[in-house]
Amino acid sequence: MIKFVMCLHRHPSLSRAEFQDYWKNKHAPLFQSFVEVHHAKRYVQDHTIDTPMNQFLRESRGMIEEFDGVAEVWFESEQAFVEAMSSPEGETLGAILSEDESKFIDHARSSAFLATEHEV
Repeated sequence: MIKFVMCLHRHPSLSRAEFQDYWKNKHAPLFQSFVEVHHAKRYVQDHTIDTPMNQFLRESRGMIEEFDGVAEVWFESEQAFVEAMSSPEGETLGAILSEDESKFIDHARSSAFLATEHEV
């Protein structure tokens, strides 16, 4: 099992609450409506909470600002991910999702990668 992970910063025109509302209530249903195309096994959104602890954690470790959220999408394998995204339907879906993401994500300040999970 692998994860497609996106660490997200919100579009500059949105508050964190607006970003998280759009992501949860508009983008997630759009993504889930294409399950027959992407074959994802699980989709989780981690929404950053507004708390003074975030600033403390960041400053105590000399870190960059926190992301507004993290998306985790599970796939059976890297091969399954590649096959789903490279099919003609997957390429169309990628364009649809990218267009929708541009409404609430600042892609230039966000990141995406594939990862494996190791429980310790």
